[in-house]
Amino acid sequence: MITFLSGGTGTPKLMRGFRTLMEDHEMTVIVNTAEDMWFSGSHLSPDLDTVMYLFADLLDTERWWGIEDDTTITSTFLEKIGYPEPLTLGDKDRAINIARAELLRAGMSLTEATKHLSSRLQCDATILPMCDTEVTTCIQSSGSEMHFQEYWVKHRGQVPVDAIIRRCSESPVATEQVLIAIHDADAVIIGPSNPVTSISPILECEGVKEALRDQFVIVISPFIGDAPVSGPAAELMMAWDMAPNGQATYDLYRDFTDVFVQDIRDPVAIEGAVRLDTLMTDKEVTLALAESIQRIIDTAADPRNA
Repeated sequence: MITFLSGGTGTPKLMRGFRTLMEDHEMTVIVNTAEDMWFSGSHLSPDLDTVMYLFADLLDTERWWGIEDDTTITSTFLEKIGYPEPLTLGDKDRAINIARAELLRAGMSLTEATKHLSSRLQCDATILPMCDTEVTTCIQSSGSEMHFQEYWVKHRGQVPVDAIIRRCSESPVATEQVLIAIHDADAVIIGPSNPVTSISPILECEGVKEALRDQFVIVISPFIGDAPVSGPAAELMMAWDMAPNGQATYDLYRDFTDVFVQDIRDPVAIEGAVRLDTLMTDKEVTLALAESIQRIIDTAADPRNA
């Protein structure tokens, strides 16, 4: 079994490659939930949904979010009658948000609700939220604070980032399921997701870093030079007083990383890193990357290499 730590874009792309190499039930995904939010009576969990839609064969892989060929009739009509929402949701996507909200109101934990929805969507992979505590990533910009979704969707990341703040009513603790998924895996893969807003919230859950130290961990850098493959990772790293590059990413994960993978085009040299083509522009490159990572795992597991 392989366990992934995932945000909403980079790591799901990699998992698509792994789906060619192994059965879905052999994969477990621990997912960032610090971008979740409640609105219009529903509960949005964008990274969880992206992963669920991937394994349900519903994901729009042009955008890497939402359901393929979804409509936005409800969002459009709400705007028409004077009730615009902070995000435009697809109608099928909204149904999942409504269902999750009802499950949570009925007393289910987010882990339980995710298991229920994954089952209904016929996902064979095990999909786990990082914790059952509500955690929110906020962006401080020009003296005001906003939810990460407002920063990234409403403002399209085009406002200055002064600080990144994690809001929660209690310190997040990794669930027993998360810790077991790390402990029982043949390897843990931290994909090329945003280090600040996708992976670090998972690492901030009590118990996760300690569990990773006892595992074989492969990290794939989300940077090529000082440019992220996608998303606002560069601005967010700088707001954390870190350089936007692979070296800073490695430094962030150094304590538990066994193999660090950086792109073949990356001009930043990191001692001991494995060089692979990480720019997953098509299925062929993605599959080749997954195959190379699987070979690393197989080599590490071979007792002759001990």
